[in-house]
Amino acid sequence: MRIDVITLFPRSVDEALSESIIGRARGEGFLKLSFVNPRDFSGDRRGTADDKPYGGGTGMVMMAEPVYQALKKVKQKGSFTVLLTPKGRPFTQKLALSLAKKKRLIFICGHYEGTDERISPLADLELSVGDYVLTGGEPAAAVVIDAVTRLIPGVLKKADATVNETFTGSLLEAPHYTRPALWRGKKVPAVLLGGNHALIDNWRKTKALELTKKYRPDLLKRLR
Repeated sequence: MRIDVITLFPRSVDEALSESIIGRARGEGFLKLSFVNPRDFSGDRRGTADDKPYGGGTGMVMMAEPVYQALKKVKQKGSFTVLLTPKGRPFTQKLALSLAKKKRLIFICGHYEGTDERISPLADLELSVGDYVLTGGEPAAAVVIDAVTRLIPGVLKKADATVNETFTGSLLEAPHYTRPALWRGKKVPAVLLGGNHALIDNWRKTKALELTKKYRPDLLKRLR
């Protein structure tokens, strides 16, 4: 997969996606990540890419033309463009699975007060990572790219690693334990040590249901 990120601060996304599984995916060629800075398409020597909003108000807004030119540079036939914005569609695991099937993605990172509204129609999808406000779209882009990249076949070495996990189905994932079996007086549930896979599977389903009921009862409404 190829992903182009349009951002005023490429390093903030690049460094966040340079370690662990995503860093390895880049090194092994599963993900090609490139960056384009709207400042490179500014009409002045200062590289101005933002301006005061019409009608007044605090903060600055990213100008349409530099973003448009940056998008024009990287957009190709088959590209799918995502604009990261608080007013966008909520990001979910289902959306991550859909985006993981794309061959080429473009992410537009707003900053300050966001992008000129006239950029919105150029995006195939407006996306939000939650009901809160960030300093810019860069952290959101890193979150989405991480979630999408791990779903690319071959990135996770175990093919079934993404099957039985939180939000893949309708329930939260069951608890996990590792060695030692006794840690500071707390024991690993005996069923996990017995080797009976049918009992373990049943225990995990029960615990998943209990956790979902306790922490995310809204998910149970969807399950019903």
